[in-house]
Amino acid sequence: MNKLGFIPILLLLVLTLTGCNLFESKKDIPIEMVAFNSLTDEEKDLIPASPKDSIVKKVTVNGEIESVIDKNYNKDEVYSVTFNNTETNSSGNLMVFFDLDKKTFVGKSKHSLE
Repeated sequence: MNKLGFIPILLLLVLTLTGCNLFESKKDIPIEMVAFNSLTDEEKDLIPASPKDSIVKKVTVNGEIESVIDKNYNKDEVYSVTFNNTETNSSGNLMVFFDLDKKTFVGKSKHSLE
């Protein structure tokens, strides 16, 4: 094989491998941003700074949490995203609950559940 035939094959191989890596390297959106995107415009306005100013916890579903999440959710744990500095005179910080896959919204609350 001559040099002129080898260069296009090498170039094609490099492009193919690079393309495969681009698809593999996509990062998941952080749960804080997924939670922020699930809010209404009114709720988004309550967040004074960044959605990153929040606390993410894996919590056990108790009676209080069960009352604000989807009735069909049947797992024992959820992720809770609590947005700091969103409390008002009548309610606590805004909390959003997600399935353990960190993508599926299951509920939210404006009342302190902890």
